[in-house]
Amino acid sequence: MHALDRPVWSSLSLRQVTLSEGNSLARRYKTDVNLFASTRDDTPPSLDALTNLVEAGQDIYIAQVPQIVKPDGFDELKAGSCVQMVAAQAAPRSIDPRVAALHEKDAQDMLALATLTEPGPFLKRTHTMGNFLGIRIDGQLAAMAGERMRPTGYTEVSGVCTHPRFRGLGLARHLSAAIMRQIEQRGERAFLHAWTTNHAAVALYESLGFVTRAEVNVVVLRRRE
Repeated sequence: MHALDRPVWSSLSLRQVTLSEGNSLARRYKTDVNLFASTRDDTPPSLDALTNLVEAGQDIYIAQVPQIVKPDGFDELKAGSCVQMVAAQAAPRSIDPRVAALHEKDAQDMLALATLTEPGPFLKRTHTMGNFLGIRIDGQLAAMAGERMRPTGYTEVSGVCTHPRFRGLGLARHLSAAIMRQIEQRGERAFLHAWTTNHAAVALYESLGFVTRAEVNVVVLRRRE
């Protein structure tokens, strides 16, 4: 199986193991880092191991190419599909001079922007999953983009969002291209996920040189009380 078929497992079991909890059958990100979790496979022992990692009332996201098998003891809150896209050419070289690295001191502003725009699960320590870049306008964090899952040889572009006041200025494009370039410079390949219904996002990423690799099943589950 390709590493990107189960990108959460591929990340948690190797390069991001220090951000996770679990064992050789199932792992999840620490509860202040992200909501994604994954099993090694869909066998009953792996599914049981995942159930044991989640407390009553907690939510988890599962994202994988194979059809998702729901573990016992969970209710399904949402289900959908994403396109998984990989970079097929070098990142565009144009860059907005306002693009700057974001650091721990920016964490509160990053969380506030992500909470407002909902680019995907973004928690108190999601910014520790990789590098993040932003553009500030008059001191306000207007847009950002960063890195999330990190299977071997790949890094996911994620957390791409723009404050409603600053949309239509091309900020997301500049930031996504800059993150792509950083990933390239490390000798890795950029990939990302976008909801199949988000045609504007898919068109943006295609213009940056991404091509669709696969369709990814996504489900949000809550452990029963």
